[in-house]
Amino acid sequence: MKSSSDTTAKTHRGLKKQIYQDTFRTPDYFWFDPDSLEFAGFHLIDGEYQPLEPNPQGWLWSHQLQLFLGIQERQLRFFTPDGQLVLTPEETARAEQQKAEIAQQQMSQAEARSEKLAAKLRELGVDPNAL
Repeated sequence: MKSSSDTTAKTHRGLKKQIYQDTFRTPDYFWFDPDSLEFAGFHLIDGEYQPLEPNPQGWLWSHQLQLFLGIQERQLRFFTPDGQLVLTPEETARAEQQKAEIAQQQMSQAEARSEKLAAKLRELGVDPNAL
């Protein structure tokens, strides 16, 4: 996958694509221009790159990765075959941190409720530790 600027876009579309096709025989070749959002992909068939057709979302299938590539919020992203966004490591870490924070809040709430119930039982003359 290549990210292109205006100055290198022609090189990626021509010479580099030819090198990846003929020399490296890279199964899939993509280019993406983050400024213009131009995005194209090719799959090597019988030694020649054939253009990939986008799905209804505008994503291109990578045979090699078994993932879709598509543009979301002006960024090139990966998507699973069923259309789920593949999170970056940073996004995964943030999501895990949020889950941990929610679990901590729920645990604190449960402990507070348990303390309230124990206090009420003691108020009624029942030892909560004896239950």
